[in-house]
Amino acid sequence: MTIDALFAKLKHPNPNLRSKAMWEIAEAKDENTIPRLMDILDQEDVEYRRAAVKTLGVIGAEVVPSVVEALLHNENPTVRSSCAKVLAQITVNHPDVPMPEAGIEGLKQALDDPNPVVYIPAVMTLGEIGSPVFDLLAETLKTTDNLALGVTILNAFGSMGRS
Repeated sequence: MTIDALFAKLKHPNPNLRSKAMWEIAEAKDENTIPRLMDILDQEDVEYRRAAVKTLGVIGAEVVPSVVEALLHNENPTVRSSCAKVLAQITVNHPDVPMPEAGIEGLKQALDDPNPVVYIPAVMTLGEIGSPVFDLLAETLKTTDNLALGVTILNAFGSMGRS
């Protein structure tokens, strides 16, 4: 199957076919795959966008530089939110691989994003990373004036360590 056909399957209504396409895209990736998936993050189609997020997560740590760049600098809050979710997917799909420092630093900076659609998934991703970022979250909880951010951090603490 061509890479274009695999990308088309990311829009398929059958979640099993979408999932299969995600893994096949990750396996067959080339120099255009990551930029092409990143371009999907601003699409209106939620399922297509979610499939791109998951596919980037399957690819793993090599997407972190592109994802962090968009997380911190894209004007579209949906793209920034999706980037935080990509980092969560990397953690879920590659639990034995530590999150690169650039990913943690990007998430830390995203905690200051004015939009809750960005800082909430950033906190939840840090919660998914778990104990390596516990002190970061604890310090943010102590110093933030943002009540919603504080509540989200407390929720992340509550879910840390659960499988």
